[in-house]
Amino acid sequence: MLWAMQVPSNAFRDALRARHPQIGLWLGLADRYSAELLAGVGYDWLLIDGEHAPNDVRSTLGQLQAIASASLGLPPNQVASHAVARVPIGTGDVGTTLIKQYLDIGVQTLLVPMVDTPEQAAQVVRAAKYPPEGVRGMGSALARASRWQGYPQYVHEANAQVCVLLQAETVEAMRHLDAIAATPGVDGVFIGPADLSASMGHPGNPGHPEVQAMIADGIGRILRAGKAPGILATSEAQARQWLAAGALFVAVGVDALLLKASATELLSRYRPCA
Repeated sequence: MLWAMQVPSNAFRDALRARHPQIGLWLGLADRYSAELLAGVGYDWLLIDGEHAPNDVRSTLGQLQAIASASLGLPPNQVASHAVARVPIGTGDVGTTLIKQYLDIGVQTLLVPMVDTPEQAAQVVRAAKYPPEGVRGMGSALARASRWQGYPQYVHEANAQVCVLLQAETVEAMRHLDAIAATPGVDGVFIGPADLSASMGHPGNPGHPEVQAMIADGIGRILRAGKAPGILATSEAQARQWLAAGALFVAVGVDALLLKASATELLSRYRPCA
């Protein structure tokens, strides 16, 4: 019966805790149709980007629904990708409000950018949890996440299924990385190579040896804290490098870049450059 249903367990979070690497794809097209298509391909997770892609709460909702619907056409031994949503900001009063809205529309796993200190990390965790563990607003009657109270124990069960992933992408964040990763309620830390390289004085050059060394060191520190390291790698060599180093959630491509590269290659067969 519907009224006996429990909040779905977060299988993605459980896989990270078991140290099973999760291969993902970045969604930057901000389109529910392409999200539904990609949800059936077989990636462990798809990142709906609300920081650098033209997404808001409503367009994120549409992609959540599209990703969930993809499971209807899959064979019994395959599940649709897990949806991870990146909020544009997760700290301060604005961040707390956005996190509440994203959780209410059904996001179970959040990626929060630009977390530089353990104090900010703790604030994000509090925003993602109902009292007494946090400050998430009580509005489950209106929330898709609770199936509009179809999960009668939602406010008691939701905290245990929320997965909080934070982004460390500045020199300051790397200085505080051990404390950020050790913050209770943080499940993983994602290192942002592009912003980190800029913060280190090497803008546009995440492949700089100093940046690469800091990323490798950061992955080890996150693992030693008992949390999951994550990263985005846009080449196979990079992805395999970070998986070998111990990264547990790795995005191996971006939908917009894949579309452009494929379309460019196809055109080159008919209109070669002079």
